Amino acid sequence: MGEGKVSQTILVVGGGISGLTSALEAAEAGHEVIIVEKNPYLGGKVAQLYQYFPKLCPPNCGLEINFRRIRSNPRIRFFTMAEVTKVSGSAGAFDVELKIRPRYVNENCTCCGACSDACTTEIPNPFNFGLDKVKAAYLPHEFAFPMRYVIDPSIVGTEEGKKVKEACAYNAIDLDMKETTLSLKVGAIVWAAGWEPYDASKIEYYGFGQYPNLINNIMMERLASFSGPTGGKILRPSDKKAAKKVAFIQCAGSRDENHLAYCSSICCLASVKQANYLIEADPDANATIFFIDIRAMDRLEDFYTKIKQSDRIKFIKSKIAMITEDENTHDLLIEGENTQTGEQIRDRFDLVVLATGMVPNRFPDELTRFASLDEYGFVVNNGNNKGVFGAGCVRRPADVSTSVQDATAAALKAIQTIVRR
Repeated sequence: MGEGKVSQTILVVGGGISGLTSALEAAEAGHEVIIVEKNPYLGGKVAQLYQYFPKLCPPNCGLEINFRRIRSNPRIRFFTMAEVTKVSGSAGAFDVELKIRPRYVNENCTCCGACSDACTTEIPNPFNFGLDKVKAAYLPHEFAFPMRYVIDPSIVGTEEGKKVKEACAYNAIDLDMKETTLSLKVGAIVWAAGWEPYDASKIEYYGFGQYPNLINNIMMERLASFSGPTGGKILRPSDKKAAKKVAFIQCAGSRDENHLAYCSSICCLASVKQANYLIEADPDANATIFFIDIRAMDRLEDFYTKIKQSDRIKFIKSKIAMITEDENTHDLLIEGENTQTGEQIRDRFDLVVLATGMVPNRFPDELTRFASLDEYGFVVNNGNNKGVFGAGCVRRPADVSTSVQDATAAALKAIQTIVRR
């Protein structure tokens, strides 16, 4: 390939912590970078956490630093509500096609909130995993970047849509926006598309999706957050009463050949952290963690040891076999066996949290020519990659700090792809 044909631009797919890190590292090394994010905001799953390891601090501080770096770096462009639909070419000269969904709000938006005030239609709040509702004209969350409202398609073309548009004094609402496509030429691709929690509804004996007080671990992050649906109070979704007695069930679908055969490694400490949320928020609450093995990696073992000393957090070695609901109270009844004592477990809880594993977001079939996947669908960076590199949780389940380190390495690999051609 001739030197003139090599694109010096790097495409980063995914605007979570891994994607932001790869983009910033590459841009600050002198390369043009384009970030593509499917959500209306950057920050990914980290933006939805209450606290994260290792400092147990809220994510907004770290994300705000990265957003400031993006704003001040002219080498970075980003597209939200966008997805990669086609990739062709080869390392150094990829042709990429994007699909960009309409936001129905343009750059004139000042976040005054007049559109939301004028709107009466409500939709399940995607940022809070449907635990509450939000207006159909909404700001994704209070620290959203870009800080711009979104109009849900459900009111486009309706009288309510017209009313919302008329409420905007800045001509920021454009209900005629259409889905668009954009063609890019890039030299390398960092695939940082992130992860989703395993679909616990597939575990039929637990009944996820049937019982309102049965949630997964990422939903628990939103319940605990001060910016969440309950203002940081851990309340039962069914009746908004305080959850005094909470069970955490580890390996919900994980380490099970019928579901996820692998261990996501960080779920144990996430549940320990969330049990600590509970007892810190409510002096009368207590938690029980049902586990197969507790995996406290590296320096986080000290945190586990500290929490284990609490008399309000109980650890029971057990694989819970069944969850049912008391239809009158919406309490959850769990059944299993204490594998250390042989005793049968049958207990009642206000709220049950399933520690579901991490599943990498889909890797497009056409990209498998440039990077390989392991048997579980994670991207492998093994020296045979041809211009496409995985970063963060598309490579393996990982915490935030590990994802940042991995994303830095992916940025370096992407840069090497360009400069060596």
